[in-house]
Amino acid sequence: MDDKKNIAIILAGGVGSRLGLDKPKQFLKVAGKTVLEHTVDVFQKHEKIDEIAIVMHGNYLDIAEQMVATNHWTKVKKILNGGSERYESSLSAIRAYEDMQKEIGNLQLIFHDSVRPLVSPKIITDVIEALNTYDAVDVAVPAVDTIITVNQEQHTIEDIPKRAKLNRGQTPQGFKYETIATAYEKAMQDKHFAVTDDCGIVLKYFPETPIYVVAGEERNAKLTYPEDIYLFDKLFQLKTTQLTESFNGSVLKDKVMVVFGGTSGIGADMVNLANQAGAHAYACSRRNHNVDIRDRSAVDKFLQDIYAKHKRIDYIVDSAAILNKEPLMHLDDATIDTIIGINYRGMVNISIAAYPYLQESKGCLLHFTSSSYTRGRSNYALYSSTKAAVVNFVQALAEEWEPEGIRVNCINPQRTKTPMRVQNFGIEPEGSLLQSETVAKEALKALEANITGEVIDIKLM
Repeated sequence: MDDKKNIAIILAGGVGSRLGLDKPKQFLKVAGKTVLEHTVDVFQKHEKIDEIAIVMHGNYLDIAEQMVATNHWTKVKKILNGGSERYESSLSAIRAYEDMQKEIGNLQLIFHDSVRPLVSPKIITDVIEALNTYDAVDVAVPAVDTIITVNQEQHTIEDIPKRAKLNRGQTPQGFKYETIATAYEKAMQDKHFAVTDDCGIVLKYFPETPIYVVAGEERNAKLTYPEDIYLFDKLFQLKTTQLTESFNGSVLKDKVMVVFGGTSGIGADMVNLANQAGAHAYACSRRNHNVDIRDRSAVDKFLQDIYAKHKRIDYIVDSAAILNKEPLMHLDDATIDTIIGINYRGMVNISIAAYPYLQESKGCLLHFTSSSYTRGRSNYALYSSTKAAVVNFVQALAEEWEPEGIRVNCINPQRTKTPMRVQNFGIEPEGSLLQSETVAKEALKALEANITGEVIDIKLM
């Protein structure tokens, strides 16, 4: 049994001077939430994080307290007053946990910049796992640009270091409590102290401690300059995740699931796998039960019948879609209406009809997008645009319904062998496509995952 306690320290003491704004950059809104809210959410939802402390300027402590209540951040146990310098904020957290370390020991502090809201759960997991072997862990990505050192007076190049060893540091940075506390104790005795981050303090004042480096990600960027706001907004729109756990069908036992469009392809495989695992899974489509998702009354009636039988519905899935691989000008009005009706209006109808059942069960609504959502493609104008709409719809609805305890996500499978794809592309080389059962297993995992508003990537390994 692992008795280590992982404390996330969210460093939010910055005042945003480089942005030239009248409020700290962690309070800027991006993709519907403040940067700080996005950041804390990642740690709140991470299963290996036991507790969170937010460190910020004293003028904004009341705002943080309000955020904790509004967002139901149950893991946030401390809101600490930070200093004007980064090291003062880190030191504030170290001292705040001194008594807990004495009492229970085995504390691990995970320091993270509040203005890196796109940190992935994988990076956090990698840092925590590395602490099983090392006492200090950093996160970095290789430098892709040539780095030069410049003579500040003459504005000339002094040196061009070899790029092979150069990396750009990120956060989180993880430490065994005694390691970072000892390094800071020594640092505070140095009259010429000048270090920019916590790993730098360990490197300088506790040099016998190796600092392991975990691979970072380019999207784990830091909000620094005004133009970053627009970039971050786009990155959040395109943000995806991957599920790492193995498929465990036992969690589906006795769950009630409805799959619209579940009579072929991925939807049919989801129904079959769920029923094999002991769930009560039902498929419906225009061919099966005569449910046309363009007609909300038909959707309502089907869900009412299932609810009357089981007195609950835990999961509702929309796997229905139409793809016509043709130029827009080749499509007649009836075909256009059908594509938009099934791919978009049908999604809206299912979501509205699903709400009361999922509100009661605190369940999950799952839609499907496509890899073409990031950029429209020739001959896919309607399909790719409706799949882009799925992503925006899911992200918005997840935020609306999160206070109700409803999770809303979408699956983004790479090219998958389904009847719809064969109809449009014919026979393609073996091994170039995902199998629909593989996608179905990942989609079933997503139903139980403690995430919402996510685009879940499924790719060929």
